[in-house]
Amino acid sequence: MGMDHSSTETSSGSSMMKMAFHTSTIDNLFSEAWTPKTIGQYAGACIFLIVLAIIYCALAAFKSIQDAKWHKDERARGIVVAGTRRNKTVGSGNSGEGEEKENPWTAPWRLSIELPRAAISTVVSGVGYLLMLAVMTFNVGYFLSVLAGIFVGELAFGRLHKHGH
Repeated sequence: MGMDHSSTETSSGSSMMKMAFHTSTIDNLFSEAWTPKTIGQYAGACIFLIVLAIIYCALAAFKSIQDAKWHKDERARGIVVAGTRRNKTVGSGNSGEGEEKENPWTAPWRLSIELPRAAISTVVSGVGYLLMLAVMTFNVGYFLSVLAGIFVGELAFGRLHKHGH
């Protein structure tokens, strides 16, 4: 008694995840309890994803701002760390002079900085993973909602990110 792989039902009766983009309005979002049953509920789920993506961009910008603040505070303390190494980089001017950039590995480890940094990174990653899970449903509405939220979030907060991270 082989299992019919063309069926969309499992032995438990729940739907299997579709592996191609589709436009169903009754896809689970994060759990079986969060399954829109009406078009209004589906629209609400899409609005939630837009807002969550905007929050993701805001949190990423906040992390970047905090990192810059913590770095500035450490430099202001004037702490000299044995073995501090500075890297010379070529400047953009014609003089050939470079500017010195501090090696981030030489800053002292402080619980008062590292604990909130780790917490912020964990929250940013968690929100990012939730957005990824929504996109992985292959639901076109969820996918476009996440993209719309990222677009709006980058319009609002993108300039606050430290480039290159």
